[in-house]
Amino acid sequence: MSEMREPLLSVRDLKVAFGPKRKPFYAVRGVSFDIFKGETFGLVGESGSGKTTIGRAIIRIYETAGGEVIFKGEKINGKISKELDQEVTRKIQMIFQDPMASLNERAKVDYIVSEGLYNVEKHLTAEQRKERVDAALSDVGLLPEFSSRFPHEFSGGQRQRIGIARALIMQPEFIVADEPISALDVSIRAQVLNLLAELQRERGLTYLFISHDLSVMRFICDRIAVIHKGLLVELADTETLFRHPLHPYTQALLSAVPMPSPDHRQDGPPMIYDESVHDYSVDKPEWCEIEEGHFVLGNQKELEAYRERIREE
Repeated sequence: MSEMREPLLSVRDLKVAFGPKRKPFYAVRGVSFDIFKGETFGLVGESGSGKTTIGRAIIRIYETAGGEVIFKGEKINGKISKELDQEVTRKIQMIFQDPMASLNERAKVDYIVSEGLYNVEKHLTAEQRKERVDAALSDVGLLPEFSSRFPHEFSGGQRQRIGIARALIMQPEFIVADEPISALDVSIRAQVLNLLAELQRERGLTYLFISHDLSVMRFICDRIAVIHKGLLVELADTETLFRHPLHPYTQALLSAVPMPSPDHRQDGPPMIYDESVHDYSVDKPEWCEIEEGHFVLGNQKELEAYRERIREE
């Protein structure tokens, strides 16, 4: 089914490096995936795996060291025209992880939410901007009169809604949600997730949802890619990934997901991923589609073992 759809955003052999050019550190080491219009694509991995780096490279906060980011058929990484840069700014927005740090404490909500309009829709009058701000705040469940207040007057959940409104006011098609609920109280998380799902239905939005929490990903994502040390190790439909995890790292992540029901809890402690089980000294790993829509990283011996496991299941 995915082959028949046109990708809204494609990442091809993406590399992101930091440090000196003579000896750079590659935080992302050749990642490829497609995100289709209207879906929520999850990117999951432990801290330092490179998932946030990929999101920031897509939105052009970080420079890329190789590969391509293609949005609606146009390459948007590297040097691009001013017109395309403005188009990317309008159509791709980001919801940041920490609602306490991502809002300017010295600015009122009205300016925070409308700041993007000053850059890409300069023709708007003050009254038109105010109408857009009021509409964006209403869309995320906040009162329009909140626009005259400062961020410190709001709770964490309300601040994150302000961050979502700041993204929505640009009328984007694609949103990078970088762990948007990890800094929130547990009681507020479901509200924000439901808000994101509702906005997606109403506006036809497409999400890249970044998280380390697989239980949250299962609730909101259509497909999930698992990343480890800058490399994708597995990608599949959400339920396929939960039912038939193939890569040992994916299995280790899933074993650490808390299960509320004693009937579904595994015996013993969570699995620990041991990289030494892979022998890549001669037989190098490759990114392979094991079954329709299910990709995994492995050498020939590992891939054959994965295929045999699928046949048995």
